[in-house]
Amino acid sequence: MTGSLLEVIALDVRDAVAAEEGGADRLEIVVDMASDGLTPAVETVAAISKECALPQMVMLRGEASFLATPESLERLRRDAKALSEAGAAGFVFGFLDSAGVVDLAATEALIHAVAPLPWTFHRAVDHAADPQAGWRAIRLLPNLATVLTSGAPGGVADGLQVLKTRCEAGDGPLIMAGGGLKPRHVPALLEYGVRAFHVGSAVRASWSGPVEARRVREWRSLID
Repeated sequence: MTGSLLEVIALDVRDAVAAEEGGADRLEIVVDMASDGLTPAVETVAAISKECALPQMVMLRGEASFLATPESLERLRRDAKALSEAGAAGFVFGFLDSAGVVDLAATEALIHAVAPLPWTFHRAVDHAADPQAGWRAIRLLPNLATVLTSGAPGGVADGLQVLKTRCEAGDGPLIMAGGGLKPRHVPALLEYGVRAFHVGSAVRASWSGPVEARRVREWRSLID
């Protein structure tokens, strides 16, 4: 891998191949971006595995909320098993309870289900009632590879100061900056010590259009 990690959201094989061609290091595989990304079909992950060598971090999220019920967790556990057999290299998940506190019991249940594979805690942390307490709760969880965060619910533009503070506290290696990430944010983030970047809409004309290798290449050179 080059200096910084570049993760690209892929919805299908065409996206994955374009991301690889453009120099991405890793994929996040989701479906339904109108709901901010839900669990994709096993067939999608299997098809991408055949055509693309990049590691796939696969979303485990059954509905457009951060809440976990015993039934939804059981379903996600089953999904995780099938998805890892289809070629997932790791997973993306994270839960809040109805009070907006990180739901450690649900999160740890899935960590256990996907072990020993690495996982990313997604932007649920930015929506916690107390994001700082949420961050403290998740940063030491086992097999945690990265935390996808913009530092604020509204996106990176609002959260730069928070990301800077987290880097100063020594958590830069855990941060994967994403959510409204723009090229103009990258120099400051690199200076803070962020070394992982996550892009979705920034590498395509729209969510109904495919990933464009050319745009991925621009991000590759920007973060290196």
